[in-house]
Amino acid sequence: MVDSFSVEIITPDKTILKSEASEVTIPSYEGQMGILKDHIPLITFLRPGLILINQEKKNFFVEEGTVEFSNNRLLILTSKVPDISNFKKDTIKGLIEEAEKKFQDDNLTDKEKYIISYKIDTLKEIN
Repeated sequence: MVDSFSVEIITPDKTILKSEASEVTIPSYEGQMGILKDHIPLITFLRPGLILINQEKKNFFVEEGTVEFSNNRLLILTSKVPDISNFKKDTIKGLIEEAEKKFQDDNLTDKEKYIISYKIDTLKEIN
C-alpha cells in the first residue's frame, strides 16, 4: 500500500494488532485525532473512546493509554483494548451501569468525571 503506515496495538500481555493502515482515528484528550501517512510526529495520551482502523475494518474500545507516531509507525500502548465486535449487549450494559454508579460519587475530581463521562458516552455509542 502506497499510502499506508504500520500500526501496532500492544498490551502488557500481548500484541493485539500489527498491521498496515491508511487511516487510524484515536480518542486523545485533545479530541478525536485522525492519523494518515506522513503525519507529524506526536506523543499523546488516550482517553476513553474508540480506536478506528480503516484497513482492518476493526474498532477497539480503549479506556487509557499512550500513542506515539513517528516515521510512519503508529504505536498504541494500553492495558486492555477489546475488539468491540466481541462485546455482548449485556456486557456493555453492565459496564455502563458500573460507570454511571461511579460517576455519582461526590468525591470524584473533575478529571475523573471527564474520563468517566467519555467512557459512558462511548459505551452507549457501541450499544
